[in-house]
Amino acid sequence: MWLLVFFDLPTETKQDKKNYTKFRDTMLEDGFTMFQFSIYVRHCASRENMEVHLKHIKKALPEKGEVGIMAITDKQFGMMEIFKGTKPKPHGPIPQQLEMF
Repeated sequence: MWLLVFFDLPTETKQDKKNYTKFRDTMLEDGFTMFQFSIYVRHCASRENMEVHLKHIKKALPEKGEVGIMAITDKQFGMMEIFKGTKPKPHGPIPQQLEMF
């Protein structure tokens, strides 16, 4: 399964920027990678594993702004079409279900 986090956070004040950075850093520390500027993704080996990372994100939610979280299957993620300009961009490798602890 894949967790996708979409967010639109304010960055007008120093505190807003600090909150934005803290939220982003929390996602990076939890194994998310940037898909686009305000979209981060993380592969989860199981539904239970996904729930753990979902809790981490919910705990880190900033006071202001909007955050959307979506879970999709490996198959759905693999069917995504990505373009760079008008040319299709090849998908990176999809991680295997096995994860090391």
